[in-house]
Amino acid sequence: MGANYPKVSSSSEVYVTAHGLPEMPPLLLIEDDAGDAFLVEELLQEVEKPPTITWARSIAEARQRFNRDIQCVLVDLSLPDADGMEALREVLAMAPDVAVLVLTGLNDAHVGIAAVAEGAEDFLVKQDVDARLLARAIRYAIERKRADLAHQRLIQSELTSRENTRLEYGLLPVPLLPQGPVAHQCRYLPGRQRSLLAGDFYDTVQGSDGAIHTVIGDVCGHGPDEAALGVALRIAWRTLTLAGIHGNEALQTLDTVLKHERRSPEIFTTLCTATIDPSLRHATMHLVGHPPPVLIREGRLDVVRGGPSGPPLGIFPEVAWRAIDVPLGEEWSMLLYTDGLTEATVGGGPDLLGTDGLLRIIDEHGGIDLDRIIDRVTEINREALSDDLAAVLISRKG
Repeated sequence: MGANYPKVSSSSEVYVTAHGLPEMPPLLLIEDDAGDAFLVEELLQEVEKPPTITWARSIAEARQRFNRDIQCVLVDLSLPDADGMEALREVLAMAPDVAVLVLTGLNDAHVGIAAVAEGAEDFLVKQDVDARLLARAIRYAIERKRADLAHQRLIQSELTSRENTRLEYGLLPVPLLPQGPVAHQCRYLPGRQRSLLAGDFYDTVQGSDGAIHTVIGDVCGHGPDEAALGVALRIAWRTLTLAGIHGNEALQTLDTVLKHERRSPEIFTTLCTATIDPSLRHATMHLVGHPPPVLIREGRLDVVRGGPSGPPLGIFPEVAWRAIDVPLGEEWSMLLYTDGLTEATVGGGPDLLGTDGLLRIIDEHGGIDLDRIIDRVTEINREALSDDLAAVLISRKG
């Protein structure tokens, strides 16, 4: 009994006997009494396809002989280098992911309760066990341990998911726009399942002079790397805007940020920036490879003409983007959006909705209602939108 038995296959594999029960996995027996160790071996020899047993006479020896194939540990509570609950705690610390059974000659219910409370799967008294009881206790202990570990992983996954949700909520922008004559609405729908953030981004800031600055952008791709890059670009844009840096100087800085932060040189970003002057009657825009905003001015529906200002960020070096002047008038609504709104399919077929289709939907509803527009686009698409979608609506009533 003093020698190790041959190793078996990895514990990640499950074998089934002819009677439908899984084979007994490798065991570690920590027992200083050779006679008791021999008795355990004899009892388990009666099991069909007996398990491989590794015998250790002490905790120190058990540490040397423990390996990843072992799925169950049988431990006596009276050992040369540990006694009572101390012995059990040493084993639990050594094998936290393995089923541990106490097998002792001490017939004390209070000790048994304490052992289970410490983390043992079961408490067995040597003189009360037979082959059938011992085999069943081992099997049940292993399955309980597996269930406990699966439950712990599920709890950890849920906690991680909640933390990620709080983190993503914290990264969504809060517009710096005080109450006034301008109304501001936004909608944000990531294409990724179970996510709040995507590569699309938006933000709105009012400067100290009363001018309103807004941006909407789309990082190509849909994964977490693109979402992180979108957040970096949005924060960079807000910082530049608050510092009074606008137009080409800001765009060139964003281009530099993108090229340094992206994971691959193929990643590019489209965006639209708009600065509404303090009188709220005129806007200056830059369409950086981005779809043109929708405008309703004095009751007339149209899109911003004269774009694009230049290519997307991240493609060419030393680009200068042309500004587009947009008269607004007294009463107007401006919808900035990403292509998730216009690249929805029509009836699930190959045709895309496009800008003209978006204008038809707005015209049908007699104005820009973000929720009704998104619902209608989703209905036309015949399923949930798979692309990221961001939309910002800024309006002024006369």
